[in-house]
Amino acid sequence: MVNVSDATSKRPGSITVSVVDSGAMGGALSDAYVGVYQLDPAAAVQAVNSGLGNWSPAGNAPYAIARTGSDGRHTFQGVLPGHYMVRYEHYAPDDKGTGLATYAQCIKVGPGCLEAVCFDLPLNATLDEDVTPPDTGGCVQIRVGNCLHVNVGFAGDDQFILQQHVALQLPRGATALPGYPYSFTLPIRRAGHQQIMMALQFARLPDASGASGLAVSGPAPGSVASYALTTDIDAAAQEPVPISGSVNVSMSRTETEPTTDLRLWAAIRASTESLSFVNYLRFMDQLFCSHDSNPNRIGSTTEKDTFHALLQRRFLPFTDTDAYRVMKAATEAFVIVNCGVFTGDGDIDSDPVLADLLGYLDRRDLPKPGPELYRETVDGIKMLPYLAIIRRKLPDVSFNQPGFPDANVGADLCAGFVEEKLSNPCLLELIWSYWHEEGMLVQSMNAITRRFQNVRGPGQPDPLANMEVNPLRPLNNLIWGYIQDEQHRLTVARRNYEYDHHYGLHLEGRAVQNFRPADTRSKFIEGFHHLLRLCTVFYRQDDDTTVKADAFGVLNALKELHLIISQGAHSQFGDLPPTARIEMLMQQWLLARPEFREFLPTRAMVAYPEPWMDRVDAMKTLQGWTDTSVMHFHNLAVFGEQIVLAIRYGAWSVVFEPTQAFNFARFWRPQVQGYIHAYRAATGVDLSINAGNALAEATMPSVLLRQRLAQQARIA
Repeated sequence: MVNVSDATSKRPGSITVSVVDSGAMGGALSDAYVGVYQLDPAAAVQAVNSGLGNWSPAGNAPYAIARTGSDGRHTFQGVLPGHYMVRYEHYAPDDKGTGLATYAQCIKVGPGCLEAVCFDLPLNATLDEDVTPPDTGGCVQIRVGNCLHVNVGFAGDDQFILQQHVALQLPRGATALPGYPYSFTLPIRRAGHQQIMMALQFARLPDASGASGLAVSGPAPGSVASYALTTDIDAAAQEPVPISGSVNVSMSRTETEPTTDLRLWAAIRASTESLSFVNYLRFMDQLFCSHDSNPNRIGSTTEKDTFHALLQRRFLPFTDTDAYRVMKAATEAFVIVNCGVFTGDGDIDSDPVLADLLGYLDRRDLPKPGPELYRETVDGIKMLPYLAIIRRKLPDVSFNQPGFPDANVGADLCAGFVEEKLSNPCLLELIWSYWHEEGMLVQSMNAITRRFQNVRGPGQPDPLANMEVNPLRPLNNLIWGYIQDEQHRLTVARRNYEYDHHYGLHLEGRAVQNFRPADTRSKFIEGFHHLLRLCTVFYRQDDDTTVKADAFGVLNALKELHLIISQGAHSQFGDLPPTARIEMLMQQWLLARPEFREFLPTRAMVAYPEPWMDRVDAMKTLQGWTDTSVMHFHNLAVFGEQIVLAIRYGAWSVVFEPTQAFNFARFWRPQVQGYIHAYRAATGVDLSINAGNALAEATMPSVLLRQRLAQQARIA
């Protein structure tokens, strides 16, 4: 019985609360919420008489809330004398293992007294483990290459009483068994003593306190109580396999270990290839020009559905611009569907996105990635590890919930994170647009539109004097709509400021005079070219079978560049790059039209990989622009985009071992060496030479291009 007499002294006391498992393992529950509720003497008597197992706060605000530490304890200091109900606020089984129970204790705190409350929960947690394949020597010996099977049991588990309220946090590298939420397998990859760590996580009760605004003492805020479980194993090395017959000795390149970011890099390759002009041209031809009666052959279902949805939402306030409007909507649909949102959940052998990955890895002497997925789960949402770091920095920002039941509205207006952008970032880079603009793609289209409007060019005579677009051809109306919509496209000045914000790159010319950026990535060019140089050093070492290549330099360069790039991922970062990509894809498609052969003298025998390229090179010849082929600028755009994406979305800030940098250099070797060659062809600076010109490497590419153009003019 509770003594209902009150003490006259108000000297505060304290309450120490412990939450432990009463089973044989006797572990403690960390991060567990415990609430202290103050009662008047009569309410205390009533609570005791009615049974503490049924007691609930019933809307009463707690006197104090806390979470237990790693030892399962927390002490409430400065508790005023009186009667209190102390309650464990997570799900737990009853002592019979046949149902759920609520654990609470009613105590009286005397003046200056230390009271102790122990919640001895009948969890009875157990660990069972076995190994496959089993040791054939008569005793169980775990070896490298074996698979450890672990099953976690606790009270009521067989009856699935707590299954929906208790989750098992798996060790790193473990794989859950389908249909068995408390069992997993873990491959043994190294020899020696190892400790396998896991935890049971208990959800909070639905009527638990915490909504009153009272501060919670103890560990950082969360929602689960953790019961840590460990098991120690000693793994022996694999037994050597006896061999017989002729033994040949050969030297091979250094072996490496698989890393999970191999999946991300494969998705980046697939994304950039899906957004290529060849796929875009095929989509446009099948959508508008195919005479096939089978509708299933005209583009993918997703592309067609997205196109038709956008067509009902994109309109232009101009006369006779339907052809251009349809082209613009189709291009936007193509980019939306093919921008390469990464999931990383596919099986290596069956996922079409990763279909050619194994062959690509084999050519690079890289191992096949394991079953571990690349993405992490934070607040129930899967996201890239880099974005998970950003999310953990801002735990107080909530996620937006869809405000419109109609998916065609596509608007997020609430003050929170846009969940789709955090979990599914679009894999494209603005550097693709920069290099195409340096290759004179935009300038070629601008020259054509000026002549279409009967505006004389700067040359004398006008190089495009004979350009007449027949009004009977579709190109005529397409260019008309393109010109009418000029006010709705990005200006060269706006793109130029964003190039500088992302990469510290900017254009040269009259259209971008009085350039005054507020924030620039001044160290990007130097850091990027330093990375490329270190990669070439790594490749020389890696090709030498007598040397183990050192990737620490590459790792440090990646960490530095990742920091620089991430600083520019703000403001227009989420919207301007895809908009610029859409506009430049439309320019390429217009230039690829066969009507341009009538007034642009192209070289038919040059094997350009994409049909718009000979138009741009022909325009450059007519206008007296650079004589470097646009193919080199296109390679800079494609290879640069892939490399920068791998740096931007990799979690390089938390990597300290060189294995991932080792794999990065091998995986992206064709792109790195292709970029170095294209950069030399375009600017004259060779980034692969060890003792290169550091000043030239850090010089703005637009400045180098202007110098080469001036040299070309002097020679002519």
